[in-house]
Amino acid sequence: MKKILFRKLLIDYLVFFSIALLSSSIIIWVFQAVNFLDIMIEDGRDYLIYINYSILHFPKTLSKLYPFILFFSLFYVTIKYETNNELIIFWNFGVHKVEIINLIFKFSIIMMMLQIFLTSIIVPVSQDIARSFLRESKVNFFGNFIKPQKFNDTIKGVTIFSEKKDAEGSLYNIYVKKEVGDNEFQITYAKKGIFKNINKTPYLVLIDGETITGNNNDVTNLSFSKSQFPLNNSETNATTYKKTQEVSTLNLFFCIKQIYKTKNIKNNFVYEKIENCSVRNLTSIFKEFYKRIIIPLYIPLLMLIPFLLILSSKESLDYKKLKYTSFTIGLGFIVFSETTIRMISTKLIENLIIISVPIIGLIFLYLFLIKQFGFKISTK
Repeated sequence: MKKILFRKLLIDYLVFFSIALLSSSIIIWVFQAVNFLDIMIEDGRDYLIYINYSILHFPKTLSKLYPFILFFSLFYVTIKYETNNELIIFWNFGVHKVEIINLIFKFSIIMMMLQIFLTSIIVPVSQDIARSFLRESKVNFFGNFIKPQKFNDTIKGVTIFSEKKDAEGSLYNIYVKKEVGDNEFQITYAKKGIFKNINKTPYLVLIDGETITGNNNDVTNLSFSKSQFPLNNSETNATTYKKTQEVSTLNLFFCIKQIYKTKNIKNNFVYEKIENCSVRNLTSIFKEFYKRIIIPLYIPLLMLIPFLLILSSKESLDYKKLKYTSFTIGLGFIVFSETTIRMISTKLIENLIIISVPIIGLIFLYLFLIKQFGFKISTK
């Protein structure tokens, strides 16, 4: 009978957690997707790139919400069990409170490993793939990102300014500056500009203007009634290089190991075999490693906190106070875990102290609960 009760308890936790995590993640992801759409429009990206880029950010949203939703799910379901007198069934069938604590502790290890798998493998891979879509894509919708009365440098090496833009996308009194090379420049003025595809190649067609080309020694003026400015193979200034959060966890570990192995912590050492692996970027690497591996260590602690509620019965005068206190403690640890990311540095001793917090907190809470429940059978 105990196995049936334990199975039902875990299923109730998992069902509520899964629904809460998925629904809240979708809501937040939709808001993020709207922001991504604005960015993609400004960069002139294809909608297919936008869809893929947005979807690949969903695992990151899941990982961010995972600790809080897990804590809230256990807290809510435990209160529900207490309110509906379902815990009395456990006690009547001889279930010791210590058995509940040990069950949740084992369950928390599994949930912690899932979070580590999500943050250290799934999220970095998905982020890297999302970045690869930007690296490999080109600008497609040129008219989208040009705003009147604003200098625009979305296209790499090209700055465009337009005094006016009509409903059809035509530009008026347009200025185009193109980077030609070292000590060289090309500036074009035109009364009108139109984005057109000619033989499947995008162009900015300029009408009634003048092009000034020059270097340190010579300047050339060329007037025209019509000129075609090619835009094929245009790249944007959007960040396309791999960021630290997109580097694999294994490479982050090898990077840290390599830097300390070579004892180059105080110079400008760069390990070129791994992207972003340098002494200058070491703090960022430590923070990213901390987010992936250490923050999930708070999971067992957060999953045991709701069981402070069974210290007292719901009829007790202290139960309401205990409910608010335990929720505040759990929320405090979640906030603390995120806050400590800023405290991570290149100093190993300080980092070890920060890392030890969830471990010490877990040991203390587990021993406290065992001491409270270990020597007597509850008759709630």
